[in-house]
Amino acid sequence: MYKILKTEGNAKRAELQTVHGTIQTPVFMNVGTVAAIKGAVSTADLEEIGTQVQLSNTYHLHVRPGDEVVKDLGGLHKFMSWNKPILTDSGGFQVFSLSGLRKIKEEGVYFQSHIDGKKIFMGPEESMQIQSNLASTIAMAFDECPSSRADRKYVQDSVDRTTRWLQRCKDKMAELNAREDTINKNQLLFGINQGAIFNDIRIEHAKRISEFELDGYALGGLAVGESHEEMYDVLDHTVPYLPKEKPTYLMGVGTPANILEAVERGVDFFDCVYPTRNGRHAHLYTNQGKINLLNAKYERDSRPIEEGCMCPTCQRYSRAYVRHLLKAKEMLGMRMCVIHNLYFYNKMMEEIRDALDAGEFKAYKARKLAGMEQGEK
Repeated sequence: MYKILKTEGNAKRAELQTVHGTIQTPVFMNVGTVAAIKGAVSTADLEEIGTQVQLSNTYHLHVRPGDEVVKDLGGLHKFMSWNKPILTDSGGFQVFSLSGLRKIKEEGVYFQSHIDGKKIFMGPEESMQIQSNLASTIAMAFDECPSSRADRKYVQDSVDRTTRWLQRCKDKMAELNAREDTINKNQLLFGINQGAIFNDIRIEHAKRISEFELDGYALGGLAVGESHEEMYDVLDHTVPYLPKEKPTYLMGVGTPANILEAVERGVDFFDCVYPTRNGRHAHLYTNQGKINLLNAKYERDSRPIEEGCMCPTCQRYSRAYVRHLLKAKEMLGMRMCVIHNLYFYNKMMEEIRDALDAGEFKAYKARKLAGMEQGEK
């Protein structure tokens, strides 16, 4: 059950009750594609840094270790020792990202595995079956993510097929949730709005999928090549046509600034690889802007990554030490950076929720953006 607690303009402060606990929104979901956060970060670490939701990927877990293996071991929660909500992406994004290894048909998508070249078929029913085997809290509908630069006819045809696939997803999930051997019979289904940067296609698709009365609605196919301004324009036009009384999820987004802008436009679920990927490359988020810890000026810097930060890294270690670990190619350095960045994102979402509770989001957003635009110190 989704309950809006407060609003400020279009921004929503809400909570989603699930079988694995209540999610306070707006929320950033930490990305663990293969049931692990890249950078040697454990589920115990995720608990310590305030993670609410962990996100894993259907396609990757189907390829390895195999969703039936995960089911036999009690589902993804038991497999990775995580008792809070998990969202699984449907595999639809791989239709986009593995463009050289796939063929799209009405029945679904034919892939070649990126690991061993083995032929894989995935359609709406297969995606739902895999996600049911994984027993995630929230399953995403199987869709095609067309390029933001695709031509209008291709995008329209793709969106129409995604709508047909959504009906098949809904029907299959209803069947799976009624089965005796299904681990999570309360699995939620989120549909995905597509349409590249054609606002009229996006709006029409939003209206059509709203009629399905799903548990939540996502905007897909953004942050895949279009400008930030184009993305914000799509949100401005499309979000008002998605059900306000359901969670709104902006997939694969983004920078702290992207998140703040999207919250203001009514979005309350986010995920992105930026904090982990940037952390592994020594790019660290602070309230005074991003820093590159490999810069020579940090060689003798005894301060934490960010003074006042309560993450496990900043509470104990200096910039100089973490930089040394990175230069020495020690995995510990990468791990410390990823933990700091994820903590920064999770803490920012907590601050956003507090600001919305207090009716001060607009002022908070302005302060946060002004601070982060300062650059390296």
